[in-house]
Amino acid sequence: MNWDIVAGNWKQFKGKVQTQWGKLTDDQLDEIFGKRQELAGKIQEVYGIGKDEAEKQIKEFEDNTRDE
Repeated sequence: MNWDIVAGNWKQFKGKVQTQWGKLTDDQLDEIFGKRQELAGKIQEVYGIGKDEAEKQIKEFEDNTRDE
């Protein structure tokens, strides 16, 4: 899936992102507002993981969302 689709439909994808990364708050998701780099940074910060792992998780999310 192209991240532009997620960004353009953030309100629809926000719930899926919240399900995937449940520690992210509504306020954080509102700040991210579909920006991939912002999401990666928040995942790193909240989950205490590195950039590569955050990017891997986002890629898996994109791949899984495409299958729906």
